[in-house]
Amino acid sequence: MSDHISKQYDSELEAVRNKVLQMGGLVEQQISKAVEALDTGDLALVNAVVSGDAHVNRLEVEIDEACTQMIARRQPAAGDLRVIHTIMRMITDLERIGDEAVKISRMAQAISEANRAHLPRVELKHLENTAIGMLRRALDAYARLDVQGATAVVREDEAVDVEYASIVRQLITHMMEDPRTISRAIELLFVSKALERIGDHSKNMCEYVIYMVKGRDVRHLAIEEFEQSVQRD
Repeated sequence: MSDHISKQYDSELEAVRNKVLQMGGLVEQQISKAVEALDTGDLALVNAVVSGDAHVNRLEVEIDEACTQMIARRQPAAGDLRVIHTIMRMITDLERIGDEAVKISRMAQAISEANRAHLPRVELKHLENTAIGMLRRALDAYARLDVQGATAVVREDEAVDVEYASIVRQLITHMMEDPRTISRAIELLFVSKALERIGDHSKNMCEYVIYMVKGRDVRHLAIEEFEQSVQRD
């Protein structure tokens, strides 16, 4: 590859990497609006999330097409191929996080339209903040090629799973004690599951970052094996 072609390729690759961060920023905004709609009942935010999902989807298609074109024209190898492979996987998770934001906003709308009647008293704010924080740190790890930061997000996913299970138990208790809460409790179950899935997708993204940097597939490993694998040179 000539020096001119190499610089052109590097420029193309950097443009695509930056577009992933643009998509990530948009998805983060989508989640923030969705949880705010849940907390406040603001239906304008619900509409903003639903309409914003089309933009998220367009970015996924654009980035995927750009990656496919680079593979076809540049035939990247080794580290460059891992970067492109990571990007294509990450945008899938980002698009799915966007879908979870839409689910949360739909539940926020249903709860608002019911005037929050018989709404179980369950604390979701910590799980909301954790899910948004995991996504933010996953994107930061991607931007900085930060293996340690990515590892911390993967580790945090276990705590999210524990908190989600606790919320499910609380909601089941509310439904058993007062059947009038069943409809609202089911909507909150969907919300908490969406937040748990956002954590899962953020974890996936961090595993891809580690693959991109280290060339090591750490998916499906127990946390102890995962950390040992990351620490190896």
